Amino acid sequence: MSSITLDDIDEKFRDEVVVQDYSLKSTIEGVKIIDLKKFVGEDGHFSEIIHFNQNAESEEFPKFKVAQINRGKVLPSTVKAWHMHLRQDEIWYVYPEDHLFVGLLDLRKDSKTKENSMKIVMGGKSRLLFIPKGVAHGCANFTQDSINLFYLVSEKFDINNPDEQRLAWDILGKDFWQPKKE
Repeated sequence: MSSITLDDIDEKFRDEVVVQDYSLKSTIEGVKIIDLKKFVGEDGHFSEIIHFNQNAESEEFPKFKVAQINRGKVLPSTVKAWHMHLRQDEIWYVYPEDHLFVGLLDLRKDSKTKENSMKIVMGGKSRLLFIPKGVAHGCANFTQDSINLFYLVSEKFDINNPDEQRLAWDILGKDFWQPKKE
């Protein structure tokens, strides 16, 4: 069977046809994504989430020392953004069975990737996301189910001196938080 060309497509739709973009997307210095191994057996599956050395530092993210482990619930059809920290780094984990859209924005003035933004989908597979201090972050839940977000932080929460900086959720435009439909 031979190929066809765009000339073989009805004129009504021809100008609307686009090619899917598979190129590498924008990155942010210091942001890391680590895919985790999933071991599947007849009775279910198992994943190792994170390893620590004798100094309680993460082996996957050297120099990251866990001070606190948190869980947040992201309700259906919500956007939680933008948060940023000056003193703490974070590691995020979402169940592989869930689907959470994550946005990142580099606010560090001396970063090579200053003002770069990233969009990442967490869930679908088991992985960790490292977010360094100075990188604004947020998430959107496009599903009809609540999603549990587990995150490890390098500083304990202090209600008297919280390291919780905020930006308006739509600082990059409302479209940033919409799923891309192609």
